[in-house]
Amino acid sequence: MTHQRIICKSEELIEKGKGIRFPVPELGDCLSAFVVRFETKPYAYVNQCAHLPIELDWNEADFFSREQDSLICATHGAHYEPQSGLCILGPCQGKRLRPIKVNEHNGVISITLDQI
Repeated sequence: MTHQRIICKSEELIEKGKGIRFPVPELGDCLSAFVVRFETKPYAYVNQCAHLPIELDWNEADFFSREQDSLICATHGAHYEPQSGLCILGPCQGKRLRPIKVNEHNGVISITLDQI
């Protein structure tokens, strides 16, 4: 079964700024997810490090590294490419964040989830 859900207005998601967190009960286990904007496009992922099952953000919705060129896990410093979720630095190098299909249309950002 497929679920589509509006997450926010496009203007609320700032380039390389804070992400927007949201629940994903469709995926079970009380997981949360987030959407960020990088190089003008939105990207969404399950908020769980590829190394350990912990959330990435160091402060609520802070996902970008200091340089704002990668997403970073606050616990052990793994760096992920914002556009692919690929871990490029840290203990889970070569693994990926779990992507969520995200759409931007008519000033709205939405996600599409397939129930697992």
